Amino acid sequence: MSKQEINGVCPFDCPDACGLVLTVENNKVLKVNGNPKHAFTRGTLCPKMVHYEDTIHSPERLKIPLKRVGPKGSGEFVPISWDEAVKTIAQRFKESIEKYGGHSIMPYSYAGTMGLIQKAAAFPLFARLGAVRHNRGICSPAKTYGWQMVMGDTFGTRPQEMSHSDFVILWSLNALATDIHIMHDVNAAKARGAKVWVVDIYNTTTCTQADEVIITKPGTDGALALGILHILERDNLVNRQFIDNYVVGFDELTKEILPQYTPEKVSAITGVPAEQIEKLARAYGMAKAPFIRLGSGLSRYGNGAATVRAITCLPAVVGAYKKLGGGLLSDAKGSFYVNDKIMSWDVHAGKVVPTFPMVKLGEVLTKSEEPIRCLYVYSSNPAITAPDQNLVRRGLAREDLFTVVHERFMTDTAKYADIVLPATSSVEADDIYNSYGHYTSGIGYKAIEPVGESKSNWDTIRLLAKAMGITDPFFDKTALDLIHDLLDQSPNVPDELKTKLFGGEPVEMPVPENYKMNFKTRSRKIEILNPELAEPLPVFTAPHSDTVAHGEFSLINAPDLRILDSSFNERIFDKNKTLMGAWLNPADAASIGVKPGDMVKLYNEQGSLQMPVHIDDGISPKTVVSYGVWWQRYSSDPKHSINVLTSSRLTDYAEGSTFYDVKVDITPL
Repeated sequence: MSKQEINGVCPFDCPDACGLVLTVENNKVLKVNGNPKHAFTRGTLCPKMVHYEDTIHSPERLKIPLKRVGPKGSGEFVPISWDEAVKTIAQRFKESIEKYGGHSIMPYSYAGTMGLIQKAAAFPLFARLGAVRHNRGICSPAKTYGWQMVMGDTFGTRPQEMSHSDFVILWSLNALATDIHIMHDVNAAKARGAKVWVVDIYNTTTCTQADEVIITKPGTDGALALGILHILERDNLVNRQFIDNYVVGFDELTKEILPQYTPEKVSAITGVPAEQIEKLARAYGMAKAPFIRLGSGLSRYGNGAATVRAITCLPAVVGAYKKLGGGLLSDAKGSFYVNDKIMSWDVHAGKVVPTFPMVKLGEVLTKSEEPIRCLYVYSSNPAITAPDQNLVRRGLAREDLFTVVHERFMTDTAKYADIVLPATSSVEADDIYNSYGHYTSGIGYKAIEPVGESKSNWDTIRLLAKAMGITDPFFDKTALDLIHDLLDQSPNVPDELKTKLFGGEPVEMPVPENYKMNFKTRSRKIEILNPELAEPLPVFTAPHSDTVAHGEFSLINAPDLRILDSSFNERIFDKNKTLMGAWLNPADAASIGVKPGDMVKLYNEQGSLQMPVHIDDGISPKTVVSYGVWWQRYSSDPKHSINVLTSSRLTDYAEGSTFYDVKVDITPL
């Protein structure tokens, strides 16, 4: 095959969903470039995707089905055929349903791919089997809920509007690691004279791009937001006309809540000097078109939804949505345009089905009165990424649990499987993609044939459905058929844009006219007051780390520039360089009595972990930062990785994860 350039989409769990241009020859991807026609990513890629071909053609790719012959977790397997694998899985599923019922089976997946077909591939089958369903809440559902408390289903501000802002806050967003393409708009705003502030819990790499940096105590951002609201109201920096016309509940907030959040009290809660809180509030209130880009980290605390709710009130009281360049982006509503309803669990179950919190996997596998007997894992690596790692691995090690893992690589979860099925990468299957960070969608067509005998998520499910005796013609559809069906049922995508999508172009969907002012709430106004909630007005509540968690140090598992969650761990990294470590500030390291390179033990009620020490002036006092969610082979501890220290405690609303709401003690080894 001659050399070709084929458009694609980055499949990984990132708000940017980059447009790709794949150079392909002889069924091999030679290189990957950014697509300059993509309205948000604009031709650039993050360092991870620049060499996506190294993942696609990694020598560690799984190429044939495998059957376990050694102890669970040992990774000892022998090759088998697809026919034998599918027959074995179907037989075990049927036996389990007959003996224990459909609720003895559970699929577990998340965002190993963000394609609307392949991500949801298992839902139609397992819904029909009556399997147990989880809520997919391992990332940041509390963030979504906190926004909806105030704004309902209102669109988040288009990120490119930031370039017209005169005051930008990157709040809990290490953009250089997790949302790198927003920096196009940050830099455009700066070129026009905008000031950029960063609010975070330690000095991230993005802090170097800011005019001002505020470092808060972990889990206290909600108090900071309420303190800013207090000053805005006190100093008459609110837009009273906007409030009177478009906001419900500000007077009640002013009377009942804000008097409690003076700069001095907020300083005591957050650790931010009162004068810095005053400076931020004045700068925000005096800006013509302030823009907040809200990250997800602050929602991964026990008070996550309440925190987002308080921050979401800020643009409302200054009338930011009336201004070009003003507003707040938490998440973009890509599903308004291209939706995946045809793949949804409830559609195929024929009813609304209860869910359990995804972060409770360890408890479900070890403590359920009616145990899960069959587990089907795809697009996820829970042995590494799920909280309460000791409990999760204990569950995966059950000899009476029949586990299937559909994967590209021999992950730590795959080592616990009874059957391992080889999966395709995104360039070996068709799919369609939204983004949760902007409004551009795209189709990624199959660019090369599957590596080895690997099969896509959907093609594997089709085989299993047939083996289970399901004759519904829905399972005869290819991924391309489903993409066409999905777009046929997406009335908010204009026909001319559907044509462009089918042609492989990235398409930015047109936001509705005056979309920022079209408040999709019950009152059709911004609802600071919501009497149907347990807390009708925004308040600050303490995170778990100030209540039920124990330890002297706050543990932050921050993103690593080289990997994304546990994706990209298949890359061959230098084993002589420390991949997992404990970053401390000099004073804390001195108080513990350690120097760079020394080994320490981090421990709490969940477990313990060994790591080497690194010193960084940018780490806040009584905080320890560890970068990346590394596979076990890259851990400096022989038995555990970072999530041995995290718990399955839930957020205040939406049953989300609290990965950052963790305390540990540290002792030298």
